[in-house]
Parts: sequence; structure tokens; C-alpha cells
Amino acid sequence: MGLLRAMIYVFLLLGFASILVDGQGTRVGFYSESCKRAESIVRATVEDHFKSNPRVAPGLLRMHFHDCFRTNGANLDLRGFEVIDDAKSRLEAACPGVVSCADILALSARDSVDLTRGISWKVPTGRRDGRVSLASDVHLPGPSDTIDVQKQQFQARGLDTQDLVTLVGAHTIGTAACEFFKYRLYNFTNTGNGADPKINPSFVAQLRSLCPEKGDGTERVDLDTGSADRFDDDYFENLRDGKGVLESDQRLWNDPSTKTFVQRFLGMRGLRDLNFKFEFGKSMVKMSNIAVKTGTQGEIRRVCSKFN
Repeated sequence: MGLLRAMIYVFLLLGFASILVDGQGTRVGFYSESCKRAESIVRATVEDHFKSNPRVAPGLLRMHFHDCFRTNGANLDLRGFEVIDDAKSRLEAACPGVVSCADILALSARDSVDLTRGISWKVPTGRRDGRVSLASDVHLPGPSDTIDVQKQQFQARGLDTQDLVTLVGAHTIGTAACEFFKYRLYNFTNTGNGADPKINPSFVAQLRSLCPEKGDGTERVDLDTGSADRFDDDYFENLRDGKGVLESDQRLWNDPSTKTFVQRFLGMRGLRDLNFKFEFGKSMVKMSNIAVKTGTQGEIRRVCSKFN
């Protein structure tokens, strides 16, 4: 995808994203009469693209969750735009003007998690697409944010601390460009090896080999070392072991208010277990029902990359 088209797509996606306040009006099986094959068409499209390029899965998940809602350059290489375009084209051929781009995104995110050996869940549908796209409306945590900042951002949208830890767990199949964490590897401190002391020393050498000090920062690194192609709870094991790539991720283990949830996902002794995959599905439904447009609001776009 060209840079200009990617920038336009990122901007326009803001119009059918759901990130602000509690929404109502969606339901499971919304298209059961108006477009019976809607979910199976989306699933088939995601599967087709996943078979040729498994990296579309984290791209689609990030698009639905939050990364494509930022305006920085890191998101312009997201994989998945072509999947949404393809699914929309197939749906328009089967059911013209019925299925929204917002619902395609929500369904594609669910299917991406399932295809990476995660979990499937019932997605409430019935969203409509927005007619306004304002990047200034969206304020999401950055890769170096403190836990307090992250919690404030999530709480402002009706998501609690458990949702925060659970949804950040999407990084189990994600990647990040070196430019967003390289500062942790070189001259972070004046003692020891110069790296962020929260990073496992053996992991520092591995990250430095992937992100050389004089590199341009565009190299991408798996956020879940060892199982980046599987949607699992190994991501939380890495946080426990000091192998969180992003500083904001590693802080989930170091801050007491979020550490408890990480420990529960890991089934650590003395704490009530939480099933990460099950909780992820619940939190995704909760997040996807924020600020949705339904009924006669907004529009059903004919092409996802532009308003009607």
C-alpha cells in the first residue's frame, strides 16, 4: 500500500471506530435476515488472506483495537487494509449497502484471534459508519506511558484495570518498530549495561541485535518473544521474566495495581485464576460497544476508505 493511501485510510477509519462512550443498539445475529452470510463471508476473506500472509492477523486486531487510530507514522505499515477492502467488496456483491465497515472490522478482529489459535466469541453487530473522522477525538496510551496514564485513558472510556491488562495482551501477536523502545536499550542509565534495568540482561543483547543503536528504527520486533504467531498467555510470562519489549507493557508487571491481573492470568499460587482467552473475548465485546452508531445514525459505506 502506498504511503498516501495508508494515511488516508488511517484517517478515514476514525469515522467508524468505537472508542469513546458506552453505546447501545448492537446485537448478536444482526444480519441473520438482511445478509445471512455476512459473518461467513468475512471469515472466508480473513482466512484467504491469512493463509498467504499470517501477519494480517495482528494488523486487523490492532486496527480494531486502537493502533490505527493514532496519527503517527508507525501505523502506516499496518497489514490488513486490503482484507477490509476485500471483505467489503464481497459483501457488497452479496448484500449491497447492508454490512458496515465498522462491523467488518469487529468481525475480522475476532476471526484473526481465532485463526492464531486464540478464541472465538459472539460479536454483537449492527454498527453504522461515521461521517466524520477526527484524529483529535482519540487519545490513547503511548509505548512509554505510566500505568496511571494508561488507566486514565481506559477508564475515560468505561474500561477498568482488568480490561486494560487483558486488551494489552493483544500484543501476544503484535510487533513494534524499534523506534518506540530503542531508548530503553542505549544510554537509558549511566550504570550497568546502560539499558533499562527492568529489562532482563540476557534479553538486552537480543534486542540490541535486532535494533542496532545506529539503525533507522524501522525494524520490527515481536512483542511476544517465542510465540508471536500464537494468541496465548506466553506474553504475560515474558512480562514476568523482564522481557516486555515496550516500557508500557513491562510496567504491567512492575505496577502492583496491574501485576495482580498478570499473575492471575499466569495462575500463580494464592490467586484466583483468570483465563486470558476467555477474558479477552469479554473485554473485546465491551470495547467494541463503545460509542457505536446504530439505527439511522451515520451511514453504511459502499467503500470503506471513503465517505459515501
